[in-house]
Amino acid sequence: MSENKSVIGIEIELDEQKVPSKIEWTAASPEGPVTRESKAMLISFFDKESLETFKIDLWTNEMQIAEMDRMMFHTLKALSETYFNATKNEELSNQMRNFVQYFGEFTKIIPTES
Repeated sequence: MSENKSVIGIEIELDEQKVPSKIEWTAASPEGPVTRESKAMLISFFDKESLETFKIDLWTNEMQIAEMDRMMFHTLKALSETYFNATKNEELSNQMRNFVQYFGEFTKIIPTES
């Protein structure tokens, strides 16, 4: 493989009802391949031609609601940072951050600000 390419692999094991029972991802690192197990994943691809977004959202039966809340909090926080870095739209990014703050407080992931 070229030094200018990287491969990320995702392996999903399904139970008898075709529900994810195990999610693993593997990526290259300078020390060699790294494999991690996850309880959930969210992936979005923006199609170059159709300009539509294709997304894959999967989670195992082990994923608890509190863990999903935490995952969504961190995902929303990262999305607001990514949006700002890509667009420099401070006003809308701040609105997104305000929602993330509300979400975190509502789900008790972060303490309520006074």
